[in-house]
Parts: sequence; structure tokens; C-alpha cells
Amino acid sequence: MQNYFSIFDLKTDFEIDKIKLEQQYKEQIAQFHPDKFANSTADEKSQALQNTSLINTAYNTLKSDLNRAIYLLELNNIYPFDEKDTQMDAEFLITQIELREKLETLKNETEVEEFIDKINPLEKQHIQNIKESFKMNNLENAKKNVRELRFYQQLILEANKLLDELL
Repeated sequence: MQNYFSIFDLKTDFEIDKIKLEQQYKEQIAQFHPDKFANSTADEKSQALQNTSLINTAYNTLKSDLNRAIYLLELNNIYPFDEKDTQMDAEFLITQIELREKLETLKNETEVEEFIDKINPLEKQHIQNIKESFKMNNLENAKKNVRELRFYQQLILEANKLLDELL
């Protein structure tokens, strides 16, 4: 399997140059545009399609803080969402329950917007924690924060969906 970072000539690290990622993505994807393979063999067209798929998967993985962190952990044989690994911080589990219950009680746009405003800093803090964890090569802490970040991002997604329904 090709390392996604190497596809875009990036250092294998949580902190990446997102502008370079975007530029490299555009360059890579342009190389395999279907128009360039209009007169090619079926095998060449198939290979171009496979390359395009790999480039898109790599790009979508690396542009997302959460997906990039998961990918980095997996490169180190750490799988943050392994079904066998159910150990979670008790305080965080209580927080999850409380926040889900709070989300279910929200009745209007203002309440939902205030709820999202409360969660956004938690999301940003977890991204910062992940960044620091990778910097210090503390992969267990990175895993913990990745798991929690996914919860907060899912909660924000659900709150935004509720907000759309209320509008």
C-alpha cells in the first residue's frame, strides 16, 4: 500500500501544509484525467481510474484532521475504533451522555446555535491535543483524543442537522 503522504510529497506527520496538499492533489488528479486517456487501451484507462481513486482517497483522508489522525495511528498499527478496544475514560462517557441528552432537549434555533458554540471549542481543543500528542509521539493519547474528537464532530453534525430541520 502506498503511503498517502508520499503521493503528495508531504512529510508523514499530523501537521501538514494544506495549501501544498491542495496543489499536489490538483497536479496529481490532472495527470489521470479521462481526456488524457481517450485513445488509450482498456488497461491504461483502468489503471488511470485506479490511480484517480487512490489519489481521491488519499486526499480526502489527509485533508480531514480526524481522518489524517486515524490514518497516522493505523500506520503505527493502532486502530482507534477497534471493536475489541472498548476502554474509554469514565468522565468522557458521562460527558457523552449529558451532551446527547442536552441535544435531545433543544427546541429552537438559538438553543441549537448556543449548543454548537459550546461544542466547537471542544472540537478545536481535541485537534490541538492530537497535534501535541503526535509531536510528542504519545500515540495512546492521540488515540484517546481521536476517539473523543469523532464524538464531538458527530455531535456537531447532528446539531447542524437539527438546526436545518428547525429552519
